Order: sequence, then C-alpha cells, then structure tokens
Amino acid sequence: MVLDRQLPKAAYFSAHLYRKEHEVTTPARIVLILLCLSASTLLAQHPPEGIWEGYDGEWKHVSSQLVALAEATPAEKFAWRPAPGIRSTSEVYMHIALANYYLLGVTGPKMPSDLKQEMERTVTSKPEVIDWLKRSLNAVKEAHRMETPKDLERKVHIADRDASVDGMYLRIIVHANEHMGQLIAYARMTGVVPPWAEK
Repeated sequence: MVLDRQLPKAAYFSAHLYRKEHEVTTPARIVLILLCLSASTLLAQHPPEGIWEGYDGEWKHVSSQLVALAEATPAEKFAWRPAPGIRSTSEVYMHIALANYYLLGVTGPKMPSDLKQEMERTVTSKPEVIDWLKRSLNAVKEAHRMETPKDLERKVHIADRDASVDGMYLRIIVHANEHMGQLIAYARMTGVVPPWAEK
C-alpha cells in the first residue's frame, strides 16, 4: 500500500504487527510478552504512594517526592544553577512554595503575613527552603480537603480571566509536577539520585 510506505518506520511496524507478512517471530513475541508482564507486575507490587487515588493522593505523591528530593540534596547544591540567569535549586523550590501560596490565595485562603515575593532569591539555606516548601504543600493539602464539590465549582478571577476553584487546584498540582521534573534534572546533573530511584 502506498500509504503504508509514507508512515515512519515505527508506525509502519506497529500498524502491520499482526499481518502475516510482518509477523513477529515466536521468540521475539515471547520476549515482548514477558516484558509487558514484568512491567505490569512491578507496578502492581510497588505502586508509588498516592497515585490513582484522585487529587489528594496525587498531591500526596508529588509532595512526598519534592520533600524527599530536597532532603536528599546536599546543602551546598542548593546554590547550583544550570547557567547564569536560570533559577538555582533553592530558587526552584522557593518558586514552588510561593506559587502554591499565591494560587491557593486566589481561591480564598490568606497567604502567610511573612511571605514576600523576593523570598525566591533571598531564602537560600536548605533548612529554610524545606520549611517553606513543607508549609506550602501542607497548606494546599489542608485547603483542598476542606473544599466541597460545590466549593470547587465556585468562580474566581486570576490575571485576565475567570476560573473555577477546581481549575486553580489543577493548576497548582500541574505546576508542582512541572517543577518536579526540573528538579530531577537538576539533581541528576549534580550527582544526586532521587531517593525513590534507589528503591
């Protein structure tokens, strides 16, 4: 078929996997089946804490990873940055903490009186950074637990648009996971192994 030849090689192979002329050999098929079974078995035996348990479970999961990675990072590496003008490790953690409070504040709860925007750059010591990170993660957790389905539908205003409270919480968790990925890259670049990767 002409269309088939226009597909990328991987897509062409996938599309014809079960066609007679492109059948996978029996040994290769057995290897593929074993790989699929072992992957699903591993996930079934040791699923990460909180996943598949709704918002609160996913928040618990990303919160525990953020705190574990921060605690595993040596204090001297909190000042590390991949290039001039790019956030340092401590600045990324403080950015998450500030964003948690700011986005949560849009839904109603007041931000801490001692929270200042410049803290992203001025709070740099490992103990202080971790303290602010934990406080902000806990604030989101407790506030979300108090929300009713009706509360989550309520409209709020942020920047130039209206959003729902539920949409704000979604933004908070997506933002935290986005920077979690950044921090994993930072860790790997500085020789820090994420604690969950060692298990």
